Amino acid sequence: MRVDPQRAQVLVENISSVLQRIESAANGRKVRLIAVSKLKPANDILALHQSTQKIVHFGENYAQELTEKASLLPRSIRWHMIGALQTNKCKPLAEQVPNLWCVSSVDSVKKANALEKGRAALAEKQDLPEKLRVQAQINTSGEEEKSGVEPKDALALCKHIRDECPHLQLAGLMTIGAIARSKASTPETENEDFVALRETRDQVAKELDIKEADLELGMGMSSDFEAAIRQGSDEVRVGTTIFGERPAKKDAEVKATVAGET
Repeated sequence: MRVDPQRAQVLVENISSVLQRIESAANGRKVRLIAVSKLKPANDILALHQSTQKIVHFGENYAQELTEKASLLPRSIRWHMIGALQTNKCKPLAEQVPNLWCVSSVDSVKKANALEKGRAALAEKQDLPEKLRVQAQINTSGEEEKSGVEPKDALALCKHIRDECPHLQLAGLMTIGAIARSKASTPETENEDFVALRETRDQVAKELDIKEADLELGMGMSSDFEAAIRQGSDEVRVGTTIFGERPAKKDAEVKATVAGET
């Protein structure tokens, strides 16, 4: 697979700027950047992975697209499934992608169980260096169209993952807040959704007798990642700021043709 040098330069400049902004907002804390590559070609991912920045964490929204890209790209990439995931797609995804590193959109016991079955099946075929990380998705905004369990149901889901899914690691909690709150947030104000996730995490950690630091907070995207970091986020998801505007799904290419490539 070939990489367009000019495109690679643009991508590296973009992600270097994002990393600088993360470092500034983090004030000494370590914050993970997930480069959200949905609907972007595998060539873009390879360009960043092979660059001087050596980006390893990439996020996808669609299980099929993630699976296809994972088959084309180095195993050293750590894939994150960040989009809404249907229960029937959980087992195949967990079983078919050995370097699936985290599923951030677990919002039901059924999905957790299906991921557990998939990872257990994969573990029978090959040695896995670590458990599959999962984050419980919490609907902090109360919007009906958003995925995620209500904060009051977070404890039960997290307890099930920890106690009943031996091939999964409860890595933390994730939320996608209301867009209006993200746009309204300023350095002087706190985003209510981020506050709610932090409070939910703290309560879950207390009830399960886990250190708060061992349950990460996943919150913040292109429009609000700096505010999220200031409010304690351990992981941010940034896409368009790095890769540019996305094509329509029907026009997206898993692998782009680069000039000179046959």
